[in-house]
Amino acid sequence: MDKSQELGTASIPSLLLKFSIPSVIGMLVGSLYNIVDRIFIGRGVGPLALAGVTVAFPLMLVQIAFSVLVGVGATSLISISLGEKNREKAERVLGNGFALNMVISIVLSVIGIAFLDPLLRMFGTSESILPYAHSYTLVILLGTVFSTISQGVNNFIRGEGNPRIAMATMLIGPVLNIFLCPLFIFVLHLGIVGSALATVISQAIGAGWVMYYYLSGKSLLKLRLRNMKPQASIALAIISIGSATCLGDLATSVMNGIMNSQLERYGGDLAITAMGIVFAVSTLFVLTLFGINMGVQPIIGYNLGAKLYDRVRKAEILAIAAATVFVIIGYAVIQIFPSSVVALFAGRAEDIQKVGVYALRHYFLVMPLLGIQIVGSGYFQAVGKPKQSVLLSLSRQILIFIPLLYLLPLAFGLDGIWNAQPTADVIAAILTAAFLVHEMRSLSRMSAKTAGA
Repeated sequence: MDKSQELGTASIPSLLLKFSIPSVIGMLVGSLYNIVDRIFIGRGVGPLALAGVTVAFPLMLVQIAFSVLVGVGATSLISISLGEKNREKAERVLGNGFALNMVISIVLSVIGIAFLDPLLRMFGTSESILPYAHSYTLVILLGTVFSTISQGVNNFIRGEGNPRIAMATMLIGPVLNIFLCPLFIFVLHLGIVGSALATVISQAIGAGWVMYYYLSGKSLLKLRLRNMKPQASIALAIISIGSATCLGDLATSVMNGIMNSQLERYGGDLAITAMGIVFAVSTLFVLTLFGINMGVQPIIGYNLGAKLYDRVRKAEILAIAAATVFVIIGYAVIQIFPSSVVALFAGRAEDIQKVGVYALRHYFLVMPLLGIQIVGSGYFQAVGKPKQSVLLSLSRQILIFIPLLYLLPLAFGLDGIWNAQPTADVIAAILTAAFLVHEMRSLSRMSAKTAGA
């Protein structure tokens, strides 16, 4: 029996632990790319450099979004195909997914480099911040192909039922970055470019490990050259399913750009620096919730393909519960120790402490609701319902949040920017909960019908 078959037989709690813990650890360590960079840049280069990384972040999110587009879409199809005992189709999805990742990474690098400064200015870069943002982002864009393989293709490993190997490949780059970043900044004195180089080199080594796994013959599914020839039906299915998370990340990129512009208008460079700290902390928690999503996705996909609807329902409810417990713990830490969090990135300077503490407490005001919103919208991806997933993903960061970014500051100034996210989170969580209740009831009916057949 291959490893994928246990997805339909083992207990749901044990499966969620087996698949989610490695993916959560991987995502947590993966988030260290962002967090470590900001800590060392803030302390080793200065506040303007930290602000430069902040305004560069939307372009990095675009890079991540397209990796996720293929990674999540192909992983869902791989899991469903294995649940249907169709290994040949799963390998065709693997090949098409790899080819799509390569093409997309090249296109992103070329476009990003060609229009780098105009894009940075569009995302709220002031003239004092631009040199830092340009230097950092240029290096990151040159390494897009490594990021795409280490983040996107790595998802396929989890889809075929090997979460521990997927976790190992996600750990290599971030752990290496922890050592390279301070080396390049404090020892070699390469400044903000050193931080970017550390990230790209780390991602390149992680990408090499992913390719070794598939080319060494150790993988369940084989990466075959003939399967890399694009098939319209498979490519469109991958893009359709992965579009929800991709659009969500693109929405986050747009949101970050608009927020940076609004922050520059209402609070200046100091407010952007404070938001850089908020983004780093937010990435830590959001990526962890994505890790839970990734862990539960193969379980849901396989059991849906096998028509084990009660197991699908149990897996989703348990995943939401685990996500909610995690964000409640995070919420408590942020609300109780905000000054310590700010000091980690920018020291104890009074001006940064004042703005940073206020921003953290207000931005994460309703953080416990993130579990149901992010994991709930991810469910619709796993079951191949992209329309619902796109709507729910966009509701938080585009449909609700962006209008609030423009409207609330008109009445409340900078306070309106800090409070736009919690307001959007409440509305999006209610909408997601309504969709999920309907879906869980539908699964219960299908399960009863199957049992009675």
